[in-house]
Amino acid sequence: RPHATGAETSARRPIPAPVAASAAMSTTQTQTVETLHEDLIHDAQLDYYGKKLATCSSDRTIRIYDKGDGSMQHVQVAELEGHEGPVWQVAWAHPQFGVLLASCSYDRKVIIWKEQAQNQWVRVETYAGHSSSVNAVAWAPPELGLVLACASADSHVTILTHQSDDTWAPSTFLAHQIGCNAVSWAPAYEPGAAASSATAEGQLPMSARLVTGGCDHLVKVWRHDPATQTWSLAPEDTLAEHTDWVRDVAWAPIASTPVSVIASCSQDKRVLIWSKGAGASQWRCVPLPDFESPVWRVSWSLTGGILAVSTADNKVSLWQEDLQGQWAKVGSLADGQPGFG
Repeated sequence: RPHATGAETSARRPIPAPVAASAAMSTTQTQTVETLHEDLIHDAQLDYYGKKLATCSSDRTIRIYDKGDGSMQHVQVAELEGHEGPVWQVAWAHPQFGVLLASCSYDRKVIIWKEQAQNQWVRVETYAGHSSSVNAVAWAPPELGLVLACASADSHVTILTHQSDDTWAPSTFLAHQIGCNAVSWAPAYEPGAAASSATAEGQLPMSARLVTGGCDHLVKVWRHDPATQTWSLAPEDTLAEHTDWVRDVAWAPIASTPVSVIASCSQDKRVLIWSKGAGASQWRCVPLPDFESPVWRVSWSLTGGILAVSTADNKVSLWQEDLQGQWAKVGSLADGQPGFG
């Protein structure tokens, strides 16, 4: 995602909506969606059930598609207008909070949209507290409540927390000195929590943790302190293996194993897999084989077993770790190809 300059904006690459949607849906079939966007598409996200699809574009719009009863094809049902610049990313909230969608834009704004009635959307919140492009948004795990993280080119991350009076409370911290490009939440439960003993109240221990990626080439892992209501990181949680802008980060979603796993990708044409055991002091880094072009996005499957990688040459590849801890490509899709193979 671009930094907040006009020169960098022109370098933004689109993420083909059919590619992004297909990678999330299946490793054996693809679906092409006619988006009707009038400019580059930057993001495409399926909702929790895989029924609704949201796309966003440099044409400043967000478009919503839905599957009709018994249909396998996504059809456009709504167009959301409200941003005044290219829309970089969209994110669906967990359905327990209703049908909510967050979007972020070069116009420095974050908008939260709600479907009040079928195919009827309204803006419920507009956050304009950043001083530069907002490059990424990510909803917290539902166990932590209705909370949205926003990463900006102004070097800060803002956490928007929904309040009981239906307002949103912002909390901002400095994340990366020359711009933040990506943000992703850890699972709410600590690594291996499902296999560990519960608290005295019979509940598993939870924590709020984030990973961010920035223009300073760094990946940073943050932890929230409930006592001080602040975000901080330990010295070992600044990860400095990339040699160019970190374009995306993704925390693997399952916490049933005693290991935290993060994927990061960069303008340096590399994807790095970071892992840290529950009792370890340092993060372990395993690189995937180098790619032929800058890597723009990484995305885990719902179970965290497969990683999708999207590159600037319009290719998507799927990767899986074997029993020996080695990562191997298990599928790929290039622009114009009919499916994975």
